[in-house]
Amino acid sequence: MQKLAIFITFGLISTGAFADGHALAPSVDASDQSVANGIVSAERVIAADNGWLVVHRTDAEMKPGPVVGYAPLRMGDNIDVAAILTEDVKAGEMLMLMVHSEKGGTETGIFEYTLGAKEDGPIRVDDKLVMTVVTAQ
Repeated sequence: MQKLAIFITFGLISTGAFADGHALAPSVDASDQSVANGIVSAERVIAADNGWLVVHRTDAEMKPGPVVGYAPLRMGDNIDVAAILTEDVKAGEMLMLMVHSEKGGTETGIFEYTLGAKEDGPIRVDDKLVMTVVTAQ
């Protein structure tokens, strides 16, 4: 009986380690696209926790600028995430699509970030922002 208990415990520990070792890394996949309809989309976003896909203006220096849109994310794999733009974006402008957390704010489910704030701020993996840049068409 004692051998059986050890086997079951080992099996549970091994299964958990296997699952953790194969988790998907946070990422954003998006392509250059028309924003004439007032929306910018990401084909796929992987988020470690519930949070936000945030659309920042950017330029050749690749620094995140003002927020011009956002959409909620669920923990895990998010497909075809569409963010409604809150400002006009012209063809040729660059947009940074970035994963932000839901942490640090005062209300769950309400996007509270402003540039440089800690509330609902950007996440980092290995000290790098989780983001991609697209050009509006």
